[in-house]
Amino acid sequence: MTRAALLVLADGRFPAGGHAHSGGAEAAVRARRITGAADLEDFCRGRLHTTGLVAAALAAAAALGVDPVALDEAADARTPSPALRGTARKLGRQLLRAARAAWPDAGLDALARTFPRGAHQPVVLGVTARAAGLDPRDAAYCAAYESVSGPATAVVRLLSLDPFDATGVLARTADEVDQVADRAVRAARAALTGGVDALPAASAPLLEIGAEVHTALPTRLFAS
Repeated sequence: MTRAALLVLADGRFPAGGHAHSGGAEAAVRARRITGAADLEDFCRGRLHTTGLVAAALAAAAALGVDPVALDEAADARTPSPALRGTARKLGRQLLRAARAAWPDAGLDALARTFPRGAHQPVVLGVTARAAGLDPRDAAYCAAYESVSGPATAVVRLLSLDPFDATGVLARTADEVDQVADRAVRAARAALTGGVDALPAASAPLLEIGAEVHTALPTRLFAS
């Protein structure tokens, strides 16, 4: 295992398509639920402990070798919004393209054959981590961190928020990213014997509703 692979995978410049998505932040800004750094911190913390936890557990389970088809079905069941399901698969397809170029691997090739239209991004992330020689905790960290870093980066553009303030939000939520990654790995290990029902199913209804509203907007800065 090379820890540097984790840096490559978690780097915002890795061409996995995440830069085009706000993680629900654009809809929250339009609804005035995010107006500054304090609101952004609340938003990120809520996202981390709900959809972030679910994504981290799915990624960790995929890195452990849990059946990706079962995990993809579990991801679908935990994502009521058709818009968010479509986004997750689009991001998964883009991540898989980048991953196969970076870490050629039979497991990634098999995933591409099984899901020609894209698997859920956290599932692809876990399989990618495995191909890169990373462990389930690394996969969980990537997913958990993405759940807060995406909105934080987006809000800098959406509100012209001071980047130092956005970075402060990420620093203040760092301990909770650790906690979520730990919970995700424990759940993923339970899924090895107990099946995907052992994975968390935390929900964030406003994210789901916001995604459907956002999709219908005639103009938007981010795809989701």
